[in-house]
Amino acid sequence: MKKKIAIIGSGNIGLSLAKGLVKADFAQAGGITLTRRNIDHLKSFAEAGFNVSNNNKQAVVDADVVILAVLPQQLNTVLDEIQTSIVAAKHLVISVISGVSCAAVREKLGDNVEVIRVMPNTAIAIGQSMTCMASDNASAENIASVTKMFETVGSVVKINEDLMTSATALCACGIAFFLRAIRAASQGGVEIGFHADEALKMAVQTAKGAADLLLLHGTHPESEIDKVTSPKGCTIAGLNEMEHNGFSSSLIKGIKLSALKAGNLYTKEG
Repeated sequence: MKKKIAIIGSGNIGLSLAKGLVKADFAQAGGITLTRRNIDHLKSFAEAGFNVSNNNKQAVVDADVVILAVLPQQLNTVLDEIQTSIVAAKHLVISVISGVSCAAVREKLGDNVEVIRVMPNTAIAIGQSMTCMASDNASAENIASVTKMFETVGSVVKINEDLMTSATALCACGIAFFLRAIRAASQGGVEIGFHADEALKMAVQTAKGAADLLLLHGTHPESEIDKVTSPKGCTIAGLNEMEHNGFSSSLIKGIKLSALKAGNLYTKEG
């Protein structure tokens, strides 16, 4: 029998996950309860067979898996609300809330409650998230189940919880970094003669092709670069010019600074 799932705080991440779970037949719409203060926003989901509610406490009572997907500033209120409904022997709690440790959630819900912390990125909306996952007390069975759950909306990697701030910089902020690189490439395309819409389409598909080469072949970027760089050729000339201007260095520095900022935000929130 499929487990019943309650998604507390059905914003973009919660709704994207709900759709992914049903599409992959991990769960049925009738086995998922979506909560939101204003359930009018969930009308289309109700019509698709999902349960919708503005009663978090009842949603938890009816569920086996509780996914916390509210804003960080709403979390304490929600935890206080559902605390008496959480049963350690029954419920698995999954948190997708930035900056909140597993220990902080257990502090409110009880030390024996299994908590798994999960960080998807915005590509969850199209089933292409890079999701990082950590826990300090969950069973191997629950880790495997949550891995399978989030694989319905992309790829999953299990990491140590102390690396979650680093994962934020590389995977969550990283979406913006790669988007900016694509934008820059398309602007270069305009300068060498293409219309803006053509240049963007060409840059986007080229970036997608580059990523897919690595994913499908399991190769290192440099080995794929070697295939397009010939002696005295145009590719190596362009690459070296970018490197002379700090291309790799600026990306590395940006990722390091984002990780530092994310760590500081976490400290304030925690």
